[in-house]
Amino acid sequence: MTIYFEDIKIGDSAEYAKTITEADILLFAAVSGDDNPVHINQEYAEQSMFKSRIAHGMLTASLISTVIGTRLPGEGTIYLSQSTKFKAPVKIGDTLTARVTVSELDPAKKRVKLATQCPVKGNVVLEGESLCIAPSRG
Repeated sequence: MTIYFEDIKIGDSAEYAKTITEADILLFAAVSGDDNPVHINQEYAEQSMFKSRIAHGMLTASLISTVIGTRLPGEGTIYLSQSTKFKAPVKIGDTLTARVTVSELDPAKKRVKLATQCPVKGNVVLEGESLCIAPSRG
């Protein structure tokens, strides 16, 4: 799905929800090379401030890319930047929702600024801002 720049309005939003599994964490560790034991070692994680294994912050942030690349603006979008603040951990079994909301439009460059947020059970675990170039009819 693609939403063209010309059809995007400030306030438009889209989201993607996913329940984080152990497999997600292990696969992300393998792909990224981030094998921090707080993600993959239960005994280690139990001794950490989180008291259990947590998902990689960038795994959570990657779901924002899912929304931008598949929903708003969608296919053909060029992702330029992301600022991210991690506010709380995501644990195995948590269902998080990656949500983007259009906050600014630059018609000359076809750029879209998006407020980004990922809540789990109403608690925001990530917030930030993305900038992308949306596909255009012109």
